[in-house]
Amino acid sequence: MYRHALTCFLTFCLMVHLGWSTMAAAETGIPLQVTDTDTETTVEFNMEQLDAMPQVSFTTSTIWTDGDVVFSGVPLSLVLGAAADQGTTVEMVALNDYKVDMPISAIDESTPIVATRMNGEVMSVRDKGPYWVVFPYDDAPRYQTETIYSYSIWQLNRLKVVD
Repeated sequence: MYRHALTCFLTFCLMVHLGWSTMAAAETGIPLQVTDTDTETTVEFNMEQLDAMPQVSFTTSTIWTDGDVVFSGVPLSLVLGAAADQGTTVEMVALNDYKVDMPISAIDESTPIVATRMNGEVMSVRDKGPYWVVFPYDDAPRYQTETIYSYSIWQLNRLKVVD
């Protein structure tokens, strides 16, 4: 009886693990939409397309995670540059329609990134994915402000460049 219970328990654990892995893999199918309001065009990037762009990786702590985390992804400047001509503000919207506006002037060549992975793993929606705008918070005091933290939107799925 003990072996049967142990076998059932291990089978259940494996099924749960495979279910979560499958769910995370399915969530990579969520596109990142970028809209240029000037030209009224929208471009969608899937995970494969984002992975094909130049990548940035850094290790930092956050106020939302425990300890140091390795984030990797595409600089936001590259994502916007591939889809939008110009603007003064980027409106960032999460899956739940939470919205944050960030001035384009807060974006430089390599920061922030649209993180696609945390510690080498694709992020599930449950774990702030599929995309998360992240700064290297530990690199400089300028990244440790309430304003910067407010730009760090997770479960990102839409960007809109506006004047």
